[in-house]
Amino acid sequence: MPKLLSVSSRSDRPVVAVIGGGPAGLMAAEVIARAGIAVHVYDAMPSVARKFLLAGVGGMNITHAEDHAIFVTHYGAAQPRLKPILDDFTPQQLRDWIQGLGIDTFVGSSKRVFPTDMKAAPLLRAWLQRLRGLGVVFHPRHRWLGWCDGDPSRGWRFATSEGETVVHVDAAVLALGGGSWPKLGSDGSWCELLREARVEIAPLQPSNCGFDVQWSAHIRERFAGTPVKQVALALTDREGRQWRRKGEFVVSDYGIEGSLVYALSAPLRELLRDRKDATLWLDWLPETDIEHIEARLQQPRKGMSFANVLRKKLRLPAIVAPLLRECCPDLNNGDAAAVARALKAMPLRPSAPRPIAEAISSAGGVSFTAVNEDLMLTSLPGIFVAGEMLDWEAPTGGYLLSACFATGRRAGEGVVKRLLSG
Repeated sequence: MPKLLSVSSRSDRPVVAVIGGGPAGLMAAEVIARAGIAVHVYDAMPSVARKFLLAGVGGMNITHAEDHAIFVTHYGAAQPRLKPILDDFTPQQLRDWIQGLGIDTFVGSSKRVFPTDMKAAPLLRAWLQRLRGLGVVFHPRHRWLGWCDGDPSRGWRFATSEGETVVHVDAAVLALGGGSWPKLGSDGSWCELLREARVEIAPLQPSNCGFDVQWSAHIRERFAGTPVKQVALALTDREGRQWRRKGEFVVSDYGIEGSLVYALSAPLRELLRDRKDATLWLDWLPETDIEHIEARLQQPRKGMSFANVLRKKLRLPAIVAPLLRECCPDLNNGDAAAVARALKAMPLRPSAPRPIAEAISSAGGVSFTAVNEDLMLTSLPGIFVAGEMLDWEAPTGGYLLSACFATGRRAGEGVVKRLLSG
């Protein structure tokens, strides 16, 4: 028999469960606790915000400082639903909130925003101290199993080290993450629980992920791990729209990965899903026009090999010549015009996205048609959803965390409105 634990006082002070201790859940917990409502945070892991801490290992990119009208365009098909939420908690308001925790931020050269010390841990420590000061109670190693008899009013079931526990609360926020990095807690197991409750769920898919490319043994052995910098990638999506991004990526043993690839992962993934084939066009010299490249290639070679011509006359890295041989096998290296065209549009043909467990984030989740403007499930009144559980995706660069914080805040405000209004 499961152990019964009623954390709801059933008094004038309602009690809320926040399930999931990432940025979205913790933000919801703060908003609710500030309203004088008792909050209990449940997380399956031994400690909260593990993915948040991992994201900060290489430098905690918390948000982005570009013009807000441009900022909100990075959320694709979910922009109409996310824009009002992001308008209510803008990147500048997020920075002000962080400042209130005693953590300074700065804007990098790419307009990405970072804590001054570039780390996530000090921010999280200050935040948890604030939450405990507000009376928030944390329950680690509590994995949500669903509801008693499928009915939230009959109790919320959790697996713990001491066996199953059932709790009763007045409202709840689900902030369980998507399906990426399952070893840190967000394994997507909640999808089936909500589908059984007839909540519309879009299938979880990898986002901000690498892609398989069938490299030769030579490329894998000689060039795996090679960074490709100051280039551009372009593709035509399934609706015929042109995408082009500048940046850098990495040639890996399985294919391609890195920020530039992640920026195009959504349309590329959709192309591969629909057609099972897609082409990325790599521009090695995005700031140089094709006529200038051709003119450089027409200069006397003076006995130089093709690889040395590319390196010395165009300052291209050593990987370019073997990739041209691999991706453009019929290219005539002596035809300056053809080589110039290939350097401006070298075809890369990914075959599949990497598994969702390797992705930085995931697409899919609870459909926005299943929630109201406060992010409450319309089929399960009193239960709110926030963060990556919702069906949206965005590139890296601070957009992911910004939307997690903002949706957590909106869900928290929705709980307060529902429990305290009237």
